[in-house]
Amino acid sequence: MRTKWMKRIGGAAVGLIAVAAIWFAWPQPIPVDLAMVARGPMEVTVDDEAKTEVRHVYTLSAPIAGKVLRISPPLHVGDQVTQDETVVAVMQPTTPSFHDIRTHEELLAALGAADAALTAARAEVKRIEATLAYSRTLLQRAEKLVRTEAISQEALDKAKFNVEANEAALASAKAQVEVRRNEQSMIQARLGQPADDATRSDPACCIQLRAPVSGRVLNIIQESEGMVQAGAPLVEIGDPLDLQVVADLLSIDAVQIKPGAAVRIDGWGGEALNGKVTRVDPAGFLKVSALGIEEQRVHTEIDFVDPPEFWSALGHDYRVIVHVTSWQDENALTVPVAALFRQGDDWAVYVVKDGRARTSIVKIGQRNSRVAQIESGLAAGNRVVLHPSDRVADGARVQERIIR
Repeated sequence: MRTKWMKRIGGAAVGLIAVAAIWFAWPQPIPVDLAMVARGPMEVTVDDEAKTEVRHVYTLSAPIAGKVLRISPPLHVGDQVTQDETVVAVMQPTTPSFHDIRTHEELLAALGAADAALTAARAEVKRIEATLAYSRTLLQRAEKLVRTEAISQEALDKAKFNVEANEAALASAKAQVEVRRNEQSMIQARLGQPADDATRSDPACCIQLRAPVSGRVLNIIQESEGMVQAGAPLVEIGDPLDLQVVADLLSIDAVQIKPGAAVRIDGWGGEALNGKVTRVDPAGFLKVSALGIEEQRVHTEIDFVDPPEFWSALGHDYRVIVHVTSWQDENALTVPVAALFRQGDDWAVYVVKDGRARTSIVKIGQRNSRVAQIESGLAAGNRVVLHPSDRVADGARVQERIIR
């Protein structure tokens, strides 16, 4: 009897072991993440870094070569300026430079020659004055004698001619005196040494540069007192409320964007802002990226749509992120891009039907970083596998993963 029970227990144990082996060997459904194919709004955007800038920036430049002086009170970035009233820079013209010994000796010799020429010109004036006085005396005598017919009319005319000729010669001689005097002054000026510090306090020696427009100081390029060349930029002025966004987009993206396209602006430290494209330049330019890659970029300008109180915290040359809409549809059939995989030259997804994954070839249209537009191969309501692993194959049993 005991032997019989032992046999029964042993048989039951063998049966349990067999059932357990079959259960463990039986293929289990693969846990997967699922998503629903649905219709809804979809948009494709071009995303890139951009910066804000004042639309009209006025750069005040040095009109002459000279020294930029400090002004009082000092000017700071952000200060308000008024057109034609606020002094933003004061310049002192360049003082004459020192000359070497040879040049100094040459100038001294030239000054001596100028002095001699001036003396000669003054002597010539005196000679002609004496000649003119004598000719006027002869004219007076001739006028008396012609009344008594002691001399002919021709002699009187000659006396008048001599007076007029001497008067012209005197005027010419006096002009020569002025020429020689100016030449002398010019050489004396060249002999002068650079002005001392006392002349710098003279207001007449300096040029005051005033703000060309009303606004705020955006940048002080020449902060310290120092020498600058003519045309050197000194100060930048603009209106911070006349702000726009500029982005250098890849040319492959810029061709998809048209003026008037909607833009979402974020990444600046505040709430997302709305904007619109106002200009896409017709010409691109070469720009080297941070990785050293040469890229063709296109300058694009964007205006804010929101009122200024929403973006007044932004200033000139602030960094932002722009998302420019290049395509949108309010009722697009979409599938998450995480469900797509390549099968040959086609795109495919795993559609779950009756607990099994079935391969479905799809044709996609537009796509963004999250979803892709489905043109054929799927219908709304289909459930697809997200991030399919190499364990998932056509016909494999799957079940939705439950996240606790």
